[in-house]
Amino acid sequence: MKNVLLRRSFLQAAGFAAAGSLLSTPHADARRPEEAGSPRPRLLTGCCAYSYRKYLQPGTMTMEDFILKAVELEIEGVDVTTYWLKSTEPAYLHSLRHLAFKHGIPFSGAAIRTEMCQPDPTRRAAEIVNIKKWVDATELLGASHIRVFGGNLPPGATDAQGVEWTAETMKQACDYAAQKGITLGIESHGGITSTAANILAILKRVDHPYAGCNLDIGHFVGDPYPQIESLVPYATHTHIKTESGRERQSLDLDRIWQMFAKGGYQGFMSVEYEGEEEPATGVPKLITTVKMLCRKYSTV
Repeated sequence: MKNVLLRRSFLQAAGFAAAGSLLSTPHADARRPEEAGSPRPRLLTGCCAYSYRKYLQPGTMTMEDFILKAVELEIEGVDVTTYWLKSTEPAYLHSLRHLAFKHGIPFSGAAIRTEMCQPDPTRRAAEIVNIKKWVDATELLGASHIRVFGGNLPPGATDAQGVEWTAETMKQACDYAAQKGITLGIESHGGITSTAANILAILKRVDHPYAGCNLDIGHFVGDPYPQIESLVPYATHTHIKTESGRERQSLDLDRIWQMFAKGGYQGFMSVEYEGEEEPATGVPKLITTVKMLCRKYSTV
């Protein structure tokens, strides 16, 4: 656990790069972490490209368009869902990086598909190769965080086995990512990562300063609130939505922001819109709410 504590100290000290500043009056709950010796919460508004998948998938929106949309929405950072990148060629990734720089939009991270929960050592090795490829691409993009998936638990396997397979893969991938200064955040996203207990077990086994949790608040099995709270100290990035689980339980975002503030989280609250309303109008509405909550609970 020593390395985990070092990782948490590193993340708390380093924070996340962002354009501009948030000027707000600290909320009473937001003062508690500082009084208890935790860092002051620094909550930044972001958006992931997945929010506009309805337009990105058919090609009616490009990643360049998404970056410019972020400028229009006046947010602090964008999360690049790599499914819709044209390529991983350096010239293309550098062009996106330059476009974002010219408009003052940092990349809060990149999101990739992985299936780390593999019983077959050969397939685990292939997952590590895949992650390394995206670490290299993310370095070219100029981001410092990658969202990874644990994947589905194979039929007949136990949670304990799945945790072990996933942790083994992630630890080796983190060793490589650390050489580039890139953190891997395992997302709470079904399968082996359906519960906070499994995610915590994975992270304790990985025990790496460049490992954390991409805390998606909408994919937990069971009551989401205590699980979110337990993962806040390990959060390296977030995905924010308004509903949780298959039952589409409406989430109390104010309550959730209080958890992040109390935990001294410093980073992006990245909108991942999955509502039924058209993204063209639904995304800006959710971003407006996120901006308000970030101003309310940040002490910047």
